[in-house]
Amino acid sequence: MSTLFDAILDGDEDAVVRALRAGESPEADTDGETALYRAALANEAGIVRLLLAAGADPARGSGEGAGDLPLCGAACGGHTEVVRALLAAGARAGQEEAYGFTALDWAVRLGHAETVRILLEHGADPGRPGSDGLPPLVAAARRGSAASVRALLDHGAGHLEDALREARRWIGVDVAGALLRGLLETHGAEPYEAVVRRVAEDGGVTVVVELLREDGAPGSGNEQQTGHAAIATLLESALGVRVSCEELAGRALRCGDPGQDDWTEAVSALAARGDEETFAAALAWCEAGEDALRRALGADVLGRLPALAPRSLPTLRRLAREFAPGTGRGQGGRSRRTAVAARGRRSRPAQGPGRGGSPRRATARRRGGRSRPATATRPGGRSRPATATRPGGRSRPTTATRPGGRSRPTTATRPGGRSRPATATRPGGRPRPTTATRPGGRPRPATATRPGGSPRLPSSRRWGRSGIRRPWTRWWRSPGTRTRRCGGRSAARSRGWCRPGIRAPPPR
Repeated sequence: MSTLFDAILDGDEDAVVRALRAGESPEADTDGETALYRAALANEAGIVRLLLAAGADPARGSGEGAGDLPLCGAACGGHTEVVRALLAAGARAGQEEAYGFTALDWAVRLGHAETVRILLEHGADPGRPGSDGLPPLVAAARRGSAASVRALLDHGAGHLEDALREARRWIGVDVAGALLRGLLETHGAEPYEAVVRRVAEDGGVTVVVELLREDGAPGSGNEQQTGHAAIATLLESALGVRVSCEELAGRALRCGDPGQDDWTEAVSALAARGDEETFAAALAWCEAGEDALRRALGADVLGRLPALAPRSLPTLRRLAREFAPGTGRGQGGRSRRTAVAARGRRSRPAQGPGRGGSPRRATARRRGGRSRPATATRPGGRSRPATATRPGGRSRPTTATRPGGRSRPTTATRPGGRSRPATATRPGGRPRPTTATRPGGRPRPATATRPGGSPRLPSSRRWGRSGIRRPWTRWWRSPGTRTRRCGGRSAARSRGWCRPGIRAPPPR
């Protein structure tokens, strides 16, 4: 065996670089197997990129009769990074192997949903049947991979009715028992010992059945995913088939886990209806006595009905309180989590009143968990003064009025009906000085400076809160000084505080 193949087996990228620099061909093969195929099968994405950069052909077959493609080998193992590298180097997503299989066929039949999505994005045909005659969507439904079915539906796969029949056929079937019977029929019961494992992945459970020899060595095995109920719900929604609420509830409760696809797809299908029948069924599930799982399902559905949120919030609050820690309901943890999450989804827009009828505060929180008062309310239920009122009921002057009812001059008129001069002219036709010049051609001081270089006062110093100009507050400050407010006027505390042309008296 060559040094290049040894480096690939060890996964040593540096050794691969040294072998290539020493003159070994990236197209080298041993017993018909190419270096690129071996690296793809071993999920060595870095080595695959090195070989491709050195000139390896991503479309060259490997093995006996050159019938094995590197892309298909990577798709069999779900090696997404290797698949991306090969596609980027020019491998065709729809290229067939010697026996008629494509990379998409392998990925669909082995349940590698991310690989399925990548191949579809690079042009794989979602409607092409495999060499066994099964369309990809039907094969994915038989496999039980809900994520693969979603990817195929997103890319326009056909044969939805056939896939729905296949998915319904597997609902309620003991997958582990079916796999074990198939293995025993093929290999016989002796001298094997069956081992069944369940692995949580991809929003569902994968059942793995293995036949071990007496010495513990693996003999044969098979695996299958269990998302058939979620697949049936997806296909029914795509076809517009309406299923009863109890049927969807049975699919969710059969899996028993709110995090699995069977549960989430059933809840999504129920929430998409948003009708009175679904609302009544969800309320009935919330009253299911000691059946905590069914109550959790009802809370989850109620929390996803936005149009009926005011009617569902009281039930969600009650469920959250009943299953709170310390109530003695040890089996209600899942119901409590679901009810609290659903209540949070519905209460974010502050659509209903809080406990005791007090106005609900906004969703925003302060540090320490304290609620931030809403825009129109203060803590304790006191109303926040509106924009046009002050505390105590006194009116806040609006834009067009002053305190006491006196009218504020509008833009174009003065009190008494006299017209306000236009922007560019004065009474008598005399031109109004522009922004940058004064009469006589003298330049107007810039916004931030006065003649002589002294700074112009900021508007907050020149104008009071009410918009009335207060000349006695026209102070500006030298660095390192302080001031004190006395009766609405500023008294100097140290040097540097002065009015225009007047030196402030020293402090006593």
